[in-house]
Amino acid sequence: MKHAQPRGLSRSRVRRLLLRGGNGRRAGDRVEIISREFLGKPYKSNPLIGSADTPEVFTASLDGLDCVTYIETVLALARASSVDRFVEWLRKIRYQRGRVEWARRNHYMTSWIRDNAREKIIRLVSTRAVPAVSKERVLNVVPGVAPRRVRLRCVPKREFTRLAPCLRSGDLIFFVSTRRNLDVFHAGIISRDGERILMRHASRSRGGVVEQELSEFLKANRMAGVIVARPRG
Repeated sequence: MKHAQPRGLSRSRVRRLLLRGGNGRRAGDRVEIISREFLGKPYKSNPLIGSADTPEVFTASLDGLDCVTYIETVLALARASSVDRFVEWLRKIRYQRGRVEWARRNHYMTSWIRDNAREKIIRLVSTRAVPAVSKERVLNVVPGVAPRRVRLRCVPKREFTRLAPCLRSGDLIFFVSTRRNLDVFHAGIISRDGERILMRHASRSRGGVVEQELSEFLKANRMAGVIVARPRG
């Protein structure tokens, strides 16, 4: 079945990004290279089109991103060998089984992580040296999505320094909310320079895609813990 071209797609810009990111040996290397190309791009709140009452429109714009669409776009570019493959990967990463429907969009990040791990696009990073804890949430913040009870495992914020040596450039990091009705409140991409750990992310407060010290973000924000995933391929 042939799919329509997604809204906002610039094939020439995607080609340029694919050329710049194509030399990385690991998926994480490609994620690191491509994520750098988005620094300075503006933040856009709610960049996707669709709701419980509005038909879903598949979008692939490179202009205006939130933290989730930034990660999705970079990850799809890192896996793609052509513009058409980028579109296919973006659809598969964003929607369950790649079907463009609002009900099949991964509205909560626990669903996003689970589905992309199941599709072997990412894998969770863990170490026996750092004990993870279990958290239960009843997710109900997305209008039109029935409340759902989930259990997730994360590394507590206080234990992060023990996890830090395991992080690589290109890893995805998810910050677990302290709220009982939300799983993850933000996400970013790790960029490592020796012992220095940076995070690239689409920041609402800073108005765009920025790079900052991960320790600075951890210090400034309350959270229950972190989940780290590594791109595969």
